[in-house]
Amino acid sequence: MQFQDMKAKIEGGNGFIAALDQSGGSTPKALKGYGIEEGAWANDEEMFGLIHGMRSRVITSPAFTGEKVLGAILFERTMDGEVAGKSVPQALIERGVVPFIKIDKGLEDEQNGVQLMKPNPDLNVLLQRAKALGVFGTKERSVINLANREGIAAVVKQQFEVGSQVLAAGLVPIIEPEVNIKSPERAEADQILLEEILKNLDALPGDDKVMLKLSLPTKPGLFDPLVDHPRVLRVVALSGGFSRTEACAELAKNRGIIASFSRALLNDLRHQMSDDEFNASLGQAIDEIHGASTKKAA
Repeated sequence: MQFQDMKAKIEGGNGFIAALDQSGGSTPKALKGYGIEEGAWANDEEMFGLIHGMRSRVITSPAFTGEKVLGAILFERTMDGEVAGKSVPQALIERGVVPFIKIDKGLEDEQNGVQLMKPNPDLNVLLQRAKALGVFGTKERSVINLANREGIAAVVKQQFEVGSQVLAAGLVPIIEPEVNIKSPERAEADQILLEEILKNLDALPGDDKVMLKLSLPTKPGLFDPLVDHPRVLRVVALSGGFSRTEACAELAKNRGIIASFSRALLNDLRHQMSDDEFNASLGQAIDEIHGASTKKAA
């Protein structure tokens, strides 16, 4: 797949995007969920080796193909690694899956009810490396905890500034201002976020398109104007702490939005499973998430 092939697949494909981008801080939790307890590794290198083994097992599973999985978001170390003797982005492309990379360096402390992204002075170097490896796009995450307009406006402004840097490097950004689903002001935050994103979309120069990764809204259909916006390539949803059943039920209520789940995709997989058990469990999760992404509730 060349860049234009990947763009067409993401824009019009029937499927979802897998999030395989757990980073340093969330890796021990991800490994524990996979059945590997803390203490099974002696240092960070061994820890990242174990999580790479899990991701490799997912990527090479017969259930994980471009038929239902349109794309996959990778952690930087995963992008730089290999699967079956090939670079991970190339291994994905050969399976018909479009590669993305997580580019943020974590979150600042909360201020004005939000957490901005930490500075990333080496971003241009990372973007050049990613593009050389065949990566199509990027993902960057901020968090919104309260319905504070000043805070939410700052989050969206920063997201679009970084997104512009990504576009200038020839990649497609997934802008992810996550609303905490446990927020006591979630519905109000959803509405303010919608307004701020629309302002920034309307102000985009040129004709490049961005992607959006959003928490599922409290009000189904709230993000329809984003789905329909001419500067949006695709809107995807994070599971945000919902179980797979809950996340799929909420996703099915929102037309035009597809999944980009991490925990809800991987939650039932265990290190101790046989290959047949692993592939069957992953296949069931993929089928459920694909169904909620493509078959919407009336």
